[in-house]
Amino acid sequence: MRGLPRFSDPDLLVGAEHFSDAGVYRLAPGLAIVQTVDFFPPLVDDPFVYGQIAAANSLSDVYAMAARPKTALNIVGFPDDQLDLGILQEILRGGAERVLAAGAVIVGGHSVRDTEIKYGLSVTGIVDPDRMLTNDRARPGDMLVLTKALGTGFVTTAFKARRCPDDVLAAATASMIQLNAVGTEAALAVHAHAMTDITGFGLAGHANEMAQASGVTMIIELARLPLLPGADLLARAGHQTRASATNRQFVDPVLRIEGKPDKIRLEFLFDAQTSGGLLISVAPERADQIVARARAGGAAAACVIGSVVARQEAAIIVRAS
Repeated sequence: MRGLPRFSDPDLLVGAEHFSDAGVYRLAPGLAIVQTVDFFPPLVDDPFVYGQIAAANSLSDVYAMAARPKTALNIVGFPDDQLDLGILQEILRGGAERVLAAGAVIVGGHSVRDTEIKYGLSVTGIVDPDRMLTNDRARPGDMLVLTKALGTGFVTTAFKARRCPDDVLAAATASMIQLNAVGTEAALAVHAHAMTDITGFGLAGHANEMAQASGVTMIIELARLPLLPGADLLARAGHQTRASATNRQFVDPVLRIEGKPDKIRLEFLFDAQTSGGLLISVAPERADQIVARARAGGAAAACVIGSVVARQEAAIIVRAS
């Protein structure tokens, strides 16, 4: 992004220069639009399920801003000269199912011929700027809540190598398909301070963005991290994504590890997530309420994973015990 022009507009509330999950533009007092785009190649063989995962992942950035998705545009790359268009129809049907579940509508899209399948959405949501949650307002004393289990990178990497048990893939798929609406609703209900979603940069990367934007330090309790069933065994078998190493390298300069952590469990901090959960910073007396509300809404893995303290030399402190 260096060298690109910056846009100056009093109604541009969140732009590309921020660490935020989506852009926000005010249309009128009490009304702003939230915009985001995301797409990627298939992670699973079932085209309908792939469409569901890609759509849920695209919708997640709107939920991370505490906004409501309203419209979506399909983004498609497809080798129509090599594959049956029925496959594309199933992908789009899966995406439409998740958009409908979000209470939004698909208004069109764009496709290009590509050598590799790619699918995702450009999503527009709406939010009252006074109720919007960003990742720059975490406060010392807050607790950190994570709403989904970690490990999708290990699972999908093992699946591509045909070494992932069916039940492990099914659990990861169910997590990736789940909309983050439940976490957003819980965060708004208890007046959380800050929020982001966990995707390609992993938990450590997105927690670092929140720490940097808020001017605080995040303490993550390694033993508290929720892991997808079976993901630990796949991690120990060496099924790391290529992003794991780069995520670790990016965070290392601002990372401090206390104690002697299990090296494999530590890797879950850097595992690139697809349609991961929300990381929510909330007053300590309300943390249990968020967890209870999220679990009641179906986010069974929701739990407290750490806390926020005044800024120290390290932006992220990982405690092994």
